[in-house]
Amino acid sequence: MIQNQRIRLIAPLVGALLVLAAGVACQSKSGSSDVMAKVDGHNITTSDVDKYYQNQTSGSDQQPSGEQATSLRLSILRELIDNEILMRRAEKLGLLATDDEVDRKLNEIRSPYTKEEFDQRLKDKKISLDDFKRDLRRSLTVDKVMNKEVTSKINITDQDISNYYTAHKSEFNLIEQQYHLAQIVVTTSPNPQVHNLKNDKAQNEADARKKIQMLVNRLDSGEDFGTLATNYSEDTETASNGGDLGFTPESSLNNTDPAVREAVTRLKAGQYTPAIPVVNPMTKQLFGFRIVKLLAKETAGQREIADPRVQQAIRTQLRDRREQLLKTAYYEVLRNQAKVENYYAQRVIDQNGVSQ
Repeated sequence: MIQNQRIRLIAPLVGALLVLAAGVACQSKSGSSDVMAKVDGHNITTSDVDKYYQNQTSGSDQQPSGEQATSLRLSILRELIDNEILMRRAEKLGLLATDDEVDRKLNEIRSPYTKEEFDQRLKDKKISLDDFKRDLRRSLTVDKVMNKEVTSKINITDQDISNYYTAHKSEFNLIEQQYHLAQIVVTTSPNPQVHNLKNDKAQNEADARKKIQMLVNRLDSGEDFGTLATNYSEDTETASNGGDLGFTPESSLNNTDPAVREAVTRLKAGQYTPAIPVVNPMTKQLFGFRIVKLLAKETAGQREIADPRVQQAIRTQLRDRREQLLKTAYYEVLRNQAKVENYYAQRVIDQNGVSQ
């Protein structure tokens, strides 16, 4: 069908002595050890970063160390900076999530579990209930800002749909059952052609195992598959469009890796596979890992534009593509407008990348 479419803590000390003044000037560039960054006057602390670091590495057999640990902390800090920028924008727009909204969402998430089961999940993720509610508030707030500033302004017309159908009519002639798939890929060696939104690449097999486990943890926590793919996937063809692989014919699926085929055929629409090792069939060496999500399944036959499913599929795809583009641009505009001081990144540079 549709093919491959497509988030300064320094109070300068005034000293009388020139020696002290020089020391303060140096500290003002790197922040205190408790503050890793500042966004428009709001601190992002070491404890903030450490909580997400522990959450994203939980379940991994081997914890990151050295440059890997520093790289992960830089990535987490960058995401917290982006979130803080959006929170400040929400504050200006009067769109901060309310306590009632947070409580409703919390009740919705934990409704399938007993209290003991839900508490255990939080424990496994190494976060407290207050931390979880804070993340919910931020997530709901970001959604409200994006809806007002981006999503609500997107308009896909009937003419847009007609034009797309005319240009891609052959794609709607399904001669066999099709699987609409998306994927997140992590490789064991960095590819210079990979350009995900976070510019995040695993450096080796151990790094890849940690990264794929982090992504599984975040998916299991309810984060959006497409957003994680855009931010972190290392597939050169699909990272920029949320990992969307388009529709794969059943015959092609039957000829793919047996582990992937078996996992995908067991999925229902909206579900995703566990992390699946990807092995080079020639050398038998591990290439990386992938997580595959089944977006939809279509039976064989020609689809006409009058078919509501065709119209909805085209409308959704065009909207998603436009929304992703506008969100990326919106983030860049907000970053340009914000006053961001990343002390941790500066310390990494000052110490020449020595483990922090």
